[in-house]
Amino acid sequence: MGADHEVLVERLYDAFNDRDKEEIVAVCSEEMGFYPFGTAEAVGRAAPYSGTDGLNEYMADIALIWEELQISASSVERRADTLLVHGRVYARSRELGIRDMPAAWLWELRDGLFVRGEVFPEAEQAVARFEAIEG
Repeated sequence: MGADHEVLVERLYDAFNDRDKEEIVAVCSEEMGFYPFGTAEAVGRAAPYSGTDGLNEYMADIALIWEELQISASSVERRADTLLVHGRVYARSRELGIRDMPAAWLWELRDGLFVRGEVFPEAEQAVARFEAIEG
């Protein structure tokens, strides 16, 4: 990955995989809203994780549900201030088993920071939304 937005995604994903909260906060806006599907579904959460408090709640939920949760990016496309990231999620828990699946993320940027993120279990959903963005 070479472009600034690709480096930013790499920083975020590496920090997430290392559970480095300080680095995650460094690349995210204070108003960050995150909409995951797997972890939120497993804990019965419908609302997004918002701001620094949301980050702490999300990390606590991950620790509660998953023995291991890793993400990787294989491609990053940019349109205006939105990034479409294709990659994989690997998750393991005694209760839910092992999941190794493709995933797609849409990330909105403002002033070089992530302000909104959404995970899609079906890449086509993310692609359709991404293609509707002008720019």
